[in-house]
Amino acid sequence: MAKISINIKEGTVAKESDVIIGIDLGTTNSLVAYIKDEQAVAVKGKDGKSTLVPSIIHFNSESNIEVGETAKSQLIADPANTIYSVKRLMGRSYKDVLDHENYFSYKIIDEDTESLVKVRIKDKFYTPIELSAEILKELKKRIEEVLEKKVSRAVITVPAYFNDAQRQATRDAGKLAGLDVLRIVNEPTAASLAYGIGLDEADEQTIAVYDLGGGTFDISILQSQNGIFEVLATNGDTFLGGDDFDRAIMDFWMEKNGMDKSVLKENKNLAQAIRLKSEEAKKALSSTDSFSESLGDFVCNITKTEFENAVQPLVQRTIDRCKSALKDAGLGVDKINHIVMVGGSTRIPLVKKSVAEFFGKEVFDKLDPDEVVALGAAIQADVLAGKQKNILLLDVTPLSLGIETVGGLMDTIIPRNSKVPTKGGRQYTTSVDGQKNLKVAVFQGERDLVDSNRKLGEFVLKGIPPMPAGLPKIEIQFILNADGILTVKAKELRSNVEQEIEIKSSYGLSEEEMALMLLDSIKNAESDMKARVLLEARNEGNNVYKSTLRFLKQNETILSEEEKSKTMEFANALNITIQGDDKDAINKAMESLNAYTEPLAHKAMDVNIKDALKGKKL
Repeated sequence: MAKISINIKEGTVAKESDVIIGIDLGTTNSLVAYIKDEQAVAVKGKDGKSTLVPSIIHFNSESNIEVGETAKSQLIADPANTIYSVKRLMGRSYKDVLDHENYFSYKIIDEDTESLVKVRIKDKFYTPIELSAEILKELKKRIEEVLEKKVSRAVITVPAYFNDAQRQATRDAGKLAGLDVLRIVNEPTAASLAYGIGLDEADEQTIAVYDLGGGTFDISILQSQNGIFEVLATNGDTFLGGDDFDRAIMDFWMEKNGMDKSVLKENKNLAQAIRLKSEEAKKALSSTDSFSESLGDFVCNITKTEFENAVQPLVQRTIDRCKSALKDAGLGVDKINHIVMVGGSTRIPLVKKSVAEFFGKEVFDKLDPDEVVALGAAIQADVLAGKQKNILLLDVTPLSLGIETVGGLMDTIIPRNSKVPTKGGRQYTTSVDGQKNLKVAVFQGERDLVDSNRKLGEFVLKGIPPMPAGLPKIEIQFILNADGILTVKAKELRSNVEQEIEIKSSYGLSEEEMALMLLDSIKNAESDMKARVLLEARNEGNNVYKSTLRFLKQNETILSEEEKSKTMEFANALNITIQGDDKDAINKAMESLNAYTEPLAHKAMDVNIKDALKGKKL
């Protein structure tokens, strides 16, 4: 199968000499890198100060978007309109992030559905894909200013534990930013490549990548063999990082100054000033034995020993995760050849010392730990550009493969540029009560609507036991073999009813046709996204409306006339907006309906449980 790349500006198939960039889309900071004079280089901004772009987006009073340092300065002044840690939301539903809702200062929407979580800014609703695209646009703009030419192709890194939905969301964000995402690479793999591990096919290495960033910790155990990386095990803590080290210093100072922590909640300006000072102290203590300053009457003194005592439990938590990862991989520390350090927090001497002692060997920390992932992504990009002749490049799928879902949307199951042979799968359900048959239509292409893609075939999964909408579990599996033969299987998991179809070869498209399809998808990314989010909002709205009618019918005797009337009023308002073309109005109507009915649902549940338990002893 051919690998197709395109030049967006010219509308032509890209030449091999065109630059491919490497992007580290991080939780706290993001970077862009490329190969310059055969060396991977992270790109600095116009001011030449830093390669890091804070992964923060701010919507100002005119609703204009600011990204990076400018946005970061608004975290305290305008928290409701300043989005941070959007990576935590990628490919997630509200239910996935429910336990961490208080971590975010901005409004995350609960629609009681499994669909992608949304963020509300004023009266508009954004998906994590749209927000991440803004960060990627900023990185694209940064490197274009340095190179003085347009770039259109990229390799983007993601954590090793990212699932298919999260990886697809990252690809979509790239497309929306005007980038042809040639490959999604695991962050630990990229970090290993930056140190040259895996570049020699003859080498067989087992690597531990210890990644301690601003907000998250990850440990990955990799095996590199024949130029191919395999993830043996991953572990980590999505809420443990440099920020927690800062908080440990803050807590230490609060105690020394005889102040209660509640003061920080009441005085946000003081809290931010102390937090910034604690970050300063943490950095200073990596090279000095003590830190001594003050904020007015608030004394900020701490020694290196006091700091290490305060953060020792945090460091131990990371070591415990390393033990778990090794156990999952079925390996002892003696089997690890290299330890690669990633993330700014690995600069802390106690961290380096603890990790080296645990693994019993020196760590790889010569490269800037903030930049190492982006540098590795640039090396992978260089491989894809055909510059690294000693690296084995496996054949890849030229275009994405997926199925049609409600509203004519394309749901990708095997993304373009996936290595072959490969397989992918997702679970679906029915949208109508008592549905017995499900049509599975298979498409190839990069557009969000199937009408703009190429149909490869279809079949019907028959004999699904009649159940209420949403109850059947239907797994669709795509299996693509090395010869380009695609097998599509559909199975209802409760009844084991299944069906499959086989689609042969490269589907009769020339390289030029593929290139045009790719070009078309990126040119139309913005309009496609608008169409997709409108259709998704309508589908969600429809489901919420039908669920509300069912809820009213089932709990007719429990609810008061006023509650039923008011619920119906909100439901009808939603039904009217579903017919329109304003996705924000649909989302707002859903939010209003859910906000009103949530306490009614709790009330109905309490009554139903009470009735069910009548006469029973507990």
